[in-house]
Amino acid sequence: MSERRFADGAARLAGVAAALAGWRPDEFWRATPAELATVIRALGGDDAPAAGPDELRKLKEMFPDG
Repeated sequence: MSERRFADGAARLAGVAAALAGWRPDEFWRATPAELATVIRALGGDDAPAAGPDELRKLKEMFPDG
């Protein structure tokens, strides 16, 4: 089940990267999470709020590393 959630989330992020930054799929998959975050932050403006503790906890639950 978690593999499906990861795949769905990755597909959405790939779509966002394509729509906002014009990235092709291979560019998305070669990018690091930090590079993707930098692009999204830059396109969202400097005043884009950072993820807070609640958002980070939800993300960790959705995408556990272990």
